[in-house]
Amino acid sequence: MCSSPPPAHLAPDARTALRDLGGEAASYSPLDFTLNGSHHENHSSSSSIDAEEVGGAGAPRIEAVVVPIVFSLVFFIGIIGNSLVITVLARNKKVKSSVTNILILNLSMADLAFLLLCVPFQATIYSLPEWIFGALLCKFVHYFFTVTMLVSIFTLVALSIDRYITVVHSRRSPCLRSQRNALLGMCVAWVLSLGVAGPVAQHQTYVTGYYEAPNSTFCWEIWEDEASKQTYTVAILVLGYLLPLVLITCCYMKVLCHLHNKIRVVSKKSERSKRKTTQTVLAVVAAFSLSWLPHHIITLWADFGTFPLTEASFAFRITSHCLAYGNSCVNPIIYAFLSENFRKAYREVFRCHFVHPMPTAVQARNCAVPMARAGNAKGAHSTTNM
Repeated sequence: MCSSPPPAHLAPDARTALRDLGGEAASYSPLDFTLNGSHHENHSSSSSIDAEEVGGAGAPRIEAVVVPIVFSLVFFIGIIGNSLVITVLARNKKVKSSVTNILILNLSMADLAFLLLCVPFQATIYSLPEWIFGALLCKFVHYFFTVTMLVSIFTLVALSIDRYITVVHSRRSPCLRSQRNALLGMCVAWVLSLGVAGPVAQHQTYVTGYYEAPNSTFCWEIWEDEASKQTYTVAILVLGYLLPLVLITCCYMKVLCHLHNKIRVVSKKSERSKRKTTQTVLAVVAAFSLSWLPHHIITLWADFGTFPLTEASFAFRITSHCLAYGNSCVNPIIYAFLSENFRKAYREVFRCHFVHPMPTAVQARNCAVPMARAGNAKGAHSTTNM
């Protein structure tokens, strides 16, 4: 078996002690800038890089204040955005029969669960020197991070396939785009994600009695075999980034090509619609690829090379976290609020709810009509059509 050396910044005797804690071999990620390090880039429990290593003794830890503030902004914006999406779709009479709305609802629930159950704990990694939340949360938070990450990504793929079928294969669309298939897709996404994330929970370890900090507790992901760790990293890269990126790009490129070929002689209105669709497609692909690319670069760098402990690398690590977490804020903007139909449904839901808190039968019927119209717009079967 291959043995992965402990972090280079630890003294030889400390590295030996850590290897003894982790068994024959342990796997470490670039996030282990200090002792409080979770050895998996997906969800670090580490605090900031030691001031003596990058800024000299006594250097101020600006990130201990700035990063939690950024995470707080991501948290509140994501909570508000996803909650609004769920509220609008839940009150929409057509949501039960709308495939796109079911997928959007699943995406928002996964993002909301991630924001509520993971981000608050992750916000402490730059301000606390150790893991203070116990062994159960050590495993659960990091496991659930991977689960919700994969569910969100798989749902994005399902949405791209849904758009492809709707536009390119419109005649077969009623048969393929059924409520049953949408619910089945949701179940497959969750079950597959729960299974794929299993090794994270298995190897996430609550460590006490560490050599350099005997009175502290840490949450580390420790693997006994480096080759197994590398294999898992590549599997996550393929299943959680490369393959989804290819599928999303191919589906939306097919949609654009079909629209371009179908609309030869276009009116100004059709031209504006096609241009808006193109912009939305580019936003979808760019948001997904840019949000997760730095995260996977760092993971591969750590598992297959030597990640440098410098100010630049630390800034890159912080950026990768913010982009990955920020994806949960971007999703509701792209898939919901950029949709004219969704904005109409949003205005009707909240106008009816707040302006008429106890609507009469006529008012309730009037509130439902725009929702139904939005759900049955030409060329779409949901309030979130691109």
